[in-house]
Amino acid sequence: MKRNLFLKILFSYLVIISLSFFVLDLLVKDKVDEIITARIEQELMHYAELVDLNTAQAISGHLQVISKISQSRVTLVNAQGVVFADSEKEITGLENHLYRPEIQSARLRGTGRAVRYSSTLGVDMLYVAVVIKDREKISGYVRLARPLHDVQSAVEQVYQSIFLAMVIGAIVSLLVAMFFAWRLSEPIRTMEEFTQRLRQGLPVGFLRMQTTDETKTLAENINYLVEELQDKIQLANEEKSKLMTALTSINEGVLILNREERIEFLSPSLAGILSGQYEDFLGKTLLESFRNVELQNAFQSFKNTKTGASREIALGGADPVIMNVSLSGVQGLPGEEKTMIVFHDVTRLKKLERIRTDFVANVTHEIRTPLTAIIGYLETLQDGALDRPQDAKRFIDIILNQARRLNRLVEDLMTISKIELGEVALHFEDISLSEIAGNVISLLEAGAEVKAITIENHIPKDLPAVKADRDRLSQVFVNVLDNAVKFTPDGGHVSIDCFVQGENLVVSITDTGGGIPREEISRLGERFYRVDKTRSRELGGTGLGLSIVKHLMIAHGGRMEIESQLGTGTKVLLFFPVNKG
Repeated sequence: MKRNLFLKILFSYLVIISLSFFVLDLLVKDKVDEIITARIEQELMHYAELVDLNTAQAISGHLQVISKISQSRVTLVNAQGVVFADSEKEITGLENHLYRPEIQSARLRGTGRAVRYSSTLGVDMLYVAVVIKDREKISGYVRLARPLHDVQSAVEQVYQSIFLAMVIGAIVSLLVAMFFAWRLSEPIRTMEEFTQRLRQGLPVGFLRMQTTDETKTLAENINYLVEELQDKIQLANEEKSKLMTALTSINEGVLILNREERIEFLSPSLAGILSGQYEDFLGKTLLESFRNVELQNAFQSFKNTKTGASREIALGGADPVIMNVSLSGVQGLPGEEKTMIVFHDVTRLKKLERIRTDFVANVTHEIRTPLTAIIGYLETLQDGALDRPQDAKRFIDIILNQARRLNRLVEDLMTISKIELGEVALHFEDISLSEIAGNVISLLEAGAEVKAITIENHIPKDLPAVKADRDRLSQVFVNVLDNAVKFTPDGGHVSIDCFVQGENLVVSITDTGGGIPREEISRLGERFYRVDKTRSRELGGTGLGLSIVKHLMIAHGGRMEIESQLGTGTKVLLFFPVNKG
């Protein structure tokens, strides 16, 4: 609906009015000409008949008076056609008029008329003629003539009046046309404004029309369609909201490809999983976005078979994300089918699976080694070594050490398991870190002296106390310091420092050992993980010490961090929340 509908309707009215006036002009102008000519002709005929009432001699004597009264040229012609009197011309030299059309018509019918060009006067003339009789015998003719420019002048005067009336009628018709054009276009404009607001998503209410014609029915139909459309939009929005809520709340990432195989939707969970590795997904193909051949091959396979597919794909570079990718079709209108790809992050599961595998392998090895030694020496004793007291005592000491090693392993495993299950009851109290560090150092001094290692405690005694379980906090310090002493070469030293960082008290335990490769640091704290496995077993470690420390620090609301480089030693940082109570 264009804004010029009013002009279109008005133009239609104007065309109709113009055509009507044009046809009226064609009909009226000729009719007026005909009527006025006939009237003048009749008038001249009456004058001629009046003149005929007198004798020719009487008429010729008053010829000028008759010409003036009748406003015409008066000519008297005898029965032989000879002009014997004329009101405007000298009769000398005038040709015979007997065969003039009006004279011949009068001779035959008593009256006659003709229109022709007068060579005498040089203009078109209207001629009427009446016979003059003398006792039933034609004695002559009376002819009256009037120039047709007089007729034209009369026609023009009448036509000017008619034209003025037509102009006035046209103006009135134009105003009426404008009024009706406005009235006809106003409902359409109202509907246009209503639908435009609807298109822009603005509140529209209902379309109300004051008319009683088809526009009212059309408005009611529009109201019905709008109501139906709003219901459908509301339903679609509700369904979309439910779908978006579901897609947002689930852990799986969802990606939808349109029929051009370009990404048109990416769930927030998937964007969060892939953030930092991939960006700017929308509008791109899978290959452009992920640059992953396996994912593209899975999509091509799904396109070819049109059956659901599931694959495990690694996305990313140095630190890949392991995804279980499922592809399925989204049904729509013909030609608008889409593809939905669901990404399930199994990176943690894969990592846990690897840890579980390593744990089983490590715990099996850790248990098998002392058991093998115990069984071997017991079999030796059984085979007769009991008869050799010195060998029997040495074998029993070895068996006892291996049994104690097994016992420590079992106790450490039980400790970790109880901490993870929340079965360890922690009795929190205000504890001085300096006091705990001093007690633990006294326990390890003997072993440190053997290796000529000095342990320096720089923890200030005036530090705020921390909320902790005394026994478990001592276990944390024992495990960390014991590792530091074990892996520090003879003549080295271990330093214990403490400082405040934000809302934490940070205990720093630094040794002068050989250090740890950077790529190994992230795995410290895993069960049974050792950097130097051979040397760790020689020193009698179970591989669970740092794992216990990690879990106990978490149970205390803190954390453990490790900083190290090969050849520069290792620093273990223990973060304790400051007790503000």
